[in-house]
Amino acid sequence: MTIEDIQYLLKQEAEAVLNIPVTLDYDRAVDLIIEYAHTQKGKLITSGMGKAGQIAMNIATTFSSTGTPAFFLHPSEAQHGDLGIIRDNDIMLLISNSGKTRELVELIDLSRGLVPDMKFIVITSNPESELAAKATVCLLTGAPKEVCVLGLTPTTSTTVMTVIGDILVVNTMKRIQFTNKDYAKRHHGGYLGSKSREQSKCENRII
Repeated sequence: MTIEDIQYLLKQEAEAVLNIPVTLDYDRAVDLIIEYAHTQKGKLITSGMGKAGQIAMNIATTFSSTGTPAFFLHPSEAQHGDLGIIRDNDIMLLISNSGKTRELVELIDLSRGLVPDMKFIVITSNPESELAAKATVCLLTGAPKEVCVLGLTPTTSTTVMTVIGDILVVNTMKRIQFTNKDYAKRHHGGYLGSKSREQSKCENRII
């Protein structure tokens, strides 16, 4: 692999991020997260299969560390009892590049069997998919081409999904006015915990 090859891949991924469709649905999604996970004291439940599931798990842990209670629910395990984590005031975030992932389509129906008014935020590349049709809010990836040489392995698509998750997290943090002091309460160890406590002291001195 040459330097030019690497630069080409970086350019492709960067362009995919810049081409994410930006709509008012982002505001709607954050409104729903605030309403259910904060105002109604519920939680955000994320889900996805395969690589998209790993992104969903990352989004859940990032939300939890920044003041919004969130859990990852594996869609297959949900069918074997884990669905019991769902409560009336929860909201779900589902991720599927194709928008056709069978386990997620089934998860929507199963979830509404417990909570008929459950709201769903869906991240997908396919606006015509079954998941998009069932979504309360649909956030589109822009359907970027994978940089994988086969055009199959989730690469560019997972990069874009991660960025969309970051947008939701950061804008939720702004809305709930999440501070360094709040961050420090959730990070008792490691470098980030130490840094947040130090920054919290600086904020208190400024006040």
